[in-house]
Formats: sequence, structure tokens, C-alpha cells
Amino acid sequence: MYYQDFDKIIIHEPSILPDFFDLKTGIAGEMLQKSSNYRVQLVIVGDFIKYPGKPIKDFIYESNKGRQVNFLSSVEEAVERLSK
Repeated sequence: MYYQDFDKIIIHEPSILPDFFDLKTGIAGEMLQKSSNYRVQLVIVGDFIKYPGKPIKDFIYESNKGRQVNFLSSVEEAVERLSK
């Protein structure tokens, strides 16, 4: 996508494997690193309350402070965030 001039992506949470939300797997960290390396803004849209545990909640909270990767509840919020 990067080489086709896409620099903003919205992914719906149901399209992501549940292992992504288990930080011990390292998948979320790898995704964040790739997003940063290629300067692609990523928004994951969904209901994240179903993922228990302080680590994932902290990860989502910290990610939402920045601009690179965000976890939001609606496509409308995602479009607004990516438009800034």
C-alpha cells in the first residue's frame, strides 16, 4: 500500500486476529513498528472493551495519544482523525 501512495488505513477490528490483542504475541508491536517505519497512519475501528487486561488497555490508551496508530469506536471518528 505504501508504494501505491496510501498513507492512511482504516481496519475494522473483526478483521484482525484476536492474537493481535494479546500483547505477549508481539503482533501489535510489530504492526505499530511497521506503521511507523512506513509512515502510514492506521486506525483500528471496533469495540475494544471485550479485550480484558491492563496491558492492552494501556497500549490502546498510549496509542491514542499519538497519531500513528489509533483505536476508535466508529468509522466517522477514524475519518475525522485521519483528516487532521
